[in-house]
Amino acid sequence: MPAARASARSGAAGASGAKAASGAAPGGSGVPAASGRADAPPAPAALAAKVRTLAPSMTRSMQRVAEAVAGDPAGCAALTVTGLAELTGTSEATVVRTARLLGYPGYRDLRLALAGLAAQQQSGRAPSVTADIAVDDPLADVVAKLAYDEQQTLADTAAGLDTVQLGAAVTALAAARRTDIYGVGASGLVAQDLAQKLLRIGLVAHAHSDPHLAVTNAVQLRSGDVAIAITHSGSTGDVIEPLRVAFDHGATTVAITGRPNGPVSQYADHILTTSIARESELRPAAMSSRTSQLLVVDCLFTGVTQRTYDTAAPALAASYEALAHRHAPRTR
Repeated sequence: MPAARASARSGAAGASGAKAASGAAPGGSGVPAASGRADAPPAPAALAAKVRTLAPSMTRSMQRVAEAVAGDPAGCAALTVTGLAELTGTSEATVVRTARLLGYPGYRDLRLALAGLAAQQQSGRAPSVTADIAVDDPLADVVAKLAYDEQQTLADTAAGLDTVQLGAAVTALAAARRTDIYGVGASGLVAQDLAQKLLRIGLVAHAHSDPHLAVTNAVQLRSGDVAIAITHSGSTGDVIEPLRVAFDHGATTVAITGRPNGPVSQYADHILTTSIARESELRPAAMSSRTSQLLVVDCLFTGVTQRTYDTAAPALAASYEALAHRHAPRTR
């Protein structure tokens, strides 16, 4: 059973390992399995990003609390837990559960973060553009709006990325005998990007977008191997199935997802959370989700290159040299 295997694995640090061991279902009561970890609470600047990332997985009552604190941090910071419960039409227990889901030990810690966020907003300047693109927008406005949205996506992802989980994933990748990466659609392009990066520093890596090949390859994985699932929704069956197979066969598993409480987390030892994309009529969510996924991939690759520098540097140099003639100017 995956749960038994997760609880038995020595030194498993992933949030989903705790979830599997406790038997909690993904996206359950709203309190994440990782809430018991001794991680530091999010910085005030990360609060809004955390709300955007986790709100889709919350209950409707918890969403009302999250939206209230993100929309009016100064006003909510002045409220007691009872006052915020009354404002949002919820209960004190719901307010406390929301605070914990956002990464704070209790409501008092959330209020302190809200006060800090309000102070930052008052001293800063409101953004001059939004990413809502209209059909008749001039191209100059489209460029400005897309650039702003990309920057926000990257900032949200960086603010919400758990560096402890990232470090654990880097350690596993640096020592892996083999790495398999699963992704379909836009996430499949990201999987290919990570695979080719790892190959260029001399590591064995394969990207799989065909679900049948992904599963048949996952069967060959063992302890000491790594399997990475890339799914923005956290519920893509063609990606979850090979990750489950790899999980069952003892490989270290990593999920790169925008839904950290989604089904994929049940089979992930380490979860790397990306920003939730804002989808509009003219800009599918896949565009911004890919941006955040690529940032996480670059963080993974850079971390692995640092850990394996003695072998990675010569491998990179060799790959550059092998391609140098293709970039040289042609002579007539």
